[in-house]
Amino acid sequence: MPPKIREIIKQLEKAGFQNRGGKGSHRNYFHAKGVAITISGKLGTDAKKYQEKEVKRKIVESQK
Repeated sequence: MPPKIREIIKQLEKAGFQNRGGKGSHRNYFHAKGVAITISGKLGTDAKKYQEKEVKRKIVESQK
């Protein structure tokens, strides 16, 4: 079962990303090291496979 959008957002926030707002169901997250990611979808919907991969990749990128 894929994680929900709210779960991948929690992973981002735990890694130090901050929500900078967005339009509609889009949320823009930025890290102090200059890494950015946009998450789309309602909080209760399942995250798509590409979103999971992108979140993992951006978290690793922010830790370098």
